Amino acid sequence: MTEVVRVRCPWAIDRPGETLYRDYHDTEWGRELHGRDELFERLALEAFQSGLSWLTILRKREGFRAAFDSFDVDVVARYDDEKIAELMADASIVRNRRKIEAVVSNARAVLDLDDSDLDTLLWSFAPARRAHRLDSVDRIPAVTPESTAMARELKRRGFRFVGPTTAYALMQATGMVDDHIAQCWVRTDA
Repeated sequence: MTEVVRVRCPWAIDRPGETLYRDYHDTEWGRELHGRDELFERLALEAFQSGLSWLTILRKREGFRAAFDSFDVDVVARYDDEKIAELMADASIVRNRRKIEAVVSNARAVLDLDDSDLDTLLWSFAPARRAHRLDSVDRIPAVTPESTAMARELKRRGFRFVGPTTAYALMQATGMVDDHIAQCWVRTDA
């Protein structure tokens, strides 16, 4: 039996014997995601990724989920200095105090959203869909006016580690934009 060769976005190529990038690309990246805790997890992971490779985050994803109580906003918002010290000692995650503290602070900011919920707030910045997918990853922006506006609004509301590049990566990951290249087999509009 012949294996079907699927064209993927160039970044979704794994090292031999590893399928994390491919699996993430094929099943999650660019697909619409909703829900407070689900979006909070992605926002947290994008913040942790800042300055690191996404592969590092994918490899530690289950460790992050365990360490951060499945990114339950209500639980993470109650973390104290003792819990932060515990997280700093946890080798299953990225141990960066500023990023850990930002995730805790961001959980509190989610709970402080008085006129909106996280899902509605984040998705309010989703741009209109492009008529056509781009033909090259070189044409995909790192920052857009929408991601800049999202970052500005999140910062205004007390969120940390959410610059325009992180905001755009979040938009890509959660399907607010479809940045799969034209040749890619994954279809997010179905």
